[in-house]
Amino acid sequence: MAPDDRLKRARDQALRSVDALAGGRVLVAGDFLLDRYLVGQATRLSREAPVVIIEHESDDTSIGGAGNAARNVRALGGEPIPLGLVGRDREGERVVELLRAAGIDTRGMLRDPERRTVTKTRILAGAANTVRQQVLRIDRGREYGASRIDHLVRRARALVSDVDAVLLSDYGYATLAPAVRSCLIQAARNRNIPSCADSRYRLSEFQGVTVATPNEEELAGVLGRVLRSDADVTAAGEELLSRLNARAMVVTRGSRGMSVFEGAGHCRNIPPARLGEVADVTGAGDTVASALVLALAAGTDVLGAAMLANAAASVVVGRRGAATAVPEEVVRALEAWTVRA
Repeated sequence: MAPDDRLKRARDQALRSVDALAGGRVLVAGDFLLDRYLVGQATRLSREAPVVIIEHESDDTSIGGAGNAARNVRALGGEPIPLGLVGRDREGERVVELLRAAGIDTRGMLRDPERRTVTKTRILAGAANTVRQQVLRIDRGREYGASRIDHLVRRARALVSDVDAVLLSDYGYATLAPAVRSCLIQAARNRNIPSCADSRYRLSEFQGVTVATPNEEELAGVLGRVLRSDADVTAAGEELLSRLNARAMVVTRGSRGMSVFEGAGHCRNIPPARLGEVADVTGAGDTVASALVLALAAGTDVLGAAMLANAAASVVVGRRGAATAVPEEVVRALEAWTVRA
């Protein structure tokens, strides 16, 4: 079968799979963050220091990190079960409130009175009648202690027995400590349900997952090399797939779409499925991982699931901020891809 025919069949399978996403229960484990946005108009230079004075216009909060992955599962029709840690502070309370407001079960969210919730505050500004752009980001929060990790492992064991898939969303704050990730990966293997690892800094430590979803930069970083060509990406992808002992790996490549690996010599490249201009790639990786593992849980094969994830990502990159896609939008993106294929 020609490569284009395989992709078209995968697209057709993805289209048939969209309705099957509904009700899929996904344990979303990882680093739950609070994103704060302070928005204003840049008016003049300060006399006190060589800085711009920003007139405050609005502020907003949203769930970041693994929370955004949970939002994506929910938007696609699935039932996310978050598993994570936040502080016993106002920011932690806000994370839980936002999850509940989205209709997401929070019984897996633990509170740590000795830690501050990881919070990323972004300052956005611009001149009158212009798009506000990020000019500064302030991060706070740190890794969680071993005692809380023990509590998290116990909660993980209780929750993983009643889900259809596991999504590991690692943003580098150590919620997914070795004991947590090994517990979840092994439980998923024992129950024969898919697990997906989306790790920004330490993907090589997630051995045994069903599928991993690095972007091209993360793939290069894990292996400590520069990827200059498609051949470099293919070689690196096959090497990391072997190291992880995973069933598959989906490497997101921006304007080049995706490369899907299912063993040595089995790499398929999926062209992007954009419906318009790219506005913001924030959170696109969360969308890919969420859609991919939800589709696998629904019985879609790896290439079909990757095609569906590709379409979902094409929707969210057309919006500013960490966005989500709903099933109807995914269908339109898949149908639009058909025209270009």
